[in-house]
Amino acid sequence: MPPRHPSNPRTRMTTTMMRLRQHLASPIYTSAIARIGNRAHHHRLPIAPPQKLRPSTANRTMSSSSSSSSSASDAAASTPFEKPRAVVKKLLAESQPEGQGATVRRSIGRHELRNLDPFLMLDEFSVSKPAGFPDHPHRGFETVTYMLEGAFTHQDFAGHKGTIRTGDVQWMTAGRGIVHSEMPAGDGVQKGLQLWINLSSKDKMIEPRYQELQSKDISRADKDGVEVRIIAGEAFGVRSPVYTRTPTMYMDFTMRPGSELHQPIPEGWNAFVYIIDGEGVFGRERSAPVGAHHCLVLGPGDGLSVWNKSGAPLRFALVGGQPLGEPVVQHGPFVMNSRAEIQQAMEDYYYGKNGFERATQWTSSSA
Repeated sequence: MPPRHPSNPRTRMTTTMMRLRQHLASPIYTSAIARIGNRAHHHRLPIAPPQKLRPSTANRTMSSSSSSSSSASDAAASTPFEKPRAVVKKLLAESQPEGQGATVRRSIGRHELRNLDPFLMLDEFSVSKPAGFPDHPHRGFETVTYMLEGAFTHQDFAGHKGTIRTGDVQWMTAGRGIVHSEMPAGDGVQKGLQLWINLSSKDKMIEPRYQELQSKDISRADKDGVEVRIIAGEAFGVRSPVYTRTPTMYMDFTMRPGSELHQPIPEGWNAFVYIIDGEGVFGRERSAPVGAHHCLVLGPGDGLSVWNKSGAPLRFALVGGQPLGEPVVQHGPFVMNSRAEIQQAMEDYYYGKNGFERATQWTSSSA
């Protein structure tokens, strides 16, 4: 039964916030308010329909000009840059408790790096049953979950349910509202990365949707001792089939000992590296090597240069995105452009309206 609705607006909002805190068992949703620079020019890409991408669908999403641009991109990825992107900030993501019994290493989203427009949060998570992330809401942004090891099951109040396994990706657009759960689907430790990507003001209230990509369907390339899985964007002349509303690149690189990489990044985009395993030299060849669980924010330039001078493989994620240049007001799982919109989001969630109509009637099978 839904809770009674207090008649006094101030009491109602206090009750709403208490209910929200109770509903979210995780400190993942710490309040944060930030403003990001000047408005940027917006370049929009179409978004795929809410379905699992199949190989044939992936082939149709390739642009007609990809063959001509591939050779240029392939050559650029092998050549040092005139203006390489330097590392301007380095953060070690230390373990902290999260959800119900889970552990995460947070880099973006903590006080040292509250936001990196358009990115709101990056967690490397480690979860074993019965821990997990039970029912919780979102509005105004996208979550990208990339499984490094094990499997996670997703359920939401619209009836969607699915399991992503090692190497799979789920790209969820929360839009105007979703309530869902994310729980481990197998025994042992389940590991992955979850990235939160902001949506522009005009996209924040769109209908929720998903893109799910199995490991076997993720675009790949291998050249000169460097392997890459291309979740979004283009590397070595190979393009991912994934559409992104906020223009984004997301790649998983593995470099063998002695190899080097020169990966272009679009001008004006913000970008960062998250090191998963091993250690490498990033930005400039004479820089000191950096090891696992570090997040490296990159400055302006043509692209990222990396050298693996160690005796073991180096694995890292490279993520970049076009800044939105809009105000960011965040209260836990709601990310909007103003305090008034945040208050509206909390009221909508509490009263079950404007996208949250099913919130008061739904509970996941994992709850």
